[in-house]
Amino acid sequence: MTSRRWPRGVYDAGSEPDPRFTLANERTFLAWIRTSLALMAGGVAVEAVGQPGHGPVRTVLAVALLLAGVLCAGVAFFRWAAAERAMRLGLPLPGSVLLPLLGAVLVLAGLAAVLLVLL
Repeated sequence: MTSRRWPRGVYDAGSEPDPRFTLANERTFLAWIRTSLALMAGGVAVEAVGQPGHGPVRTVLAVALLLAGVLCAGVAFFRWAAAERAMRLGLPLPGSVLLPLLGAVLVLAGLAAVLLVLL
């Protein structure tokens, strides 16, 4: 029987997992979306409240935070779908390249913010 739920590539695979796991996967997805919104808000705030004279560093920091937020939101969906599909097929949950990448972006953004404060 074909599911009417979208995305079909996820819901047509395997069998229905325990609802607790599906709901936990959805909560994780929403946490990534909240993180994405926070990153984008930080990027907007850095650009909006920045001091004059810090143009290039401020702009790079703002753009890095905005791009990290966009990337986080985009990857969150695919991460949710991969985890849901793995649970339905009884496979191990996939790893994520997002975690170390996001960590690296935040370290660089933090260093840029320190540079802005020191200037």
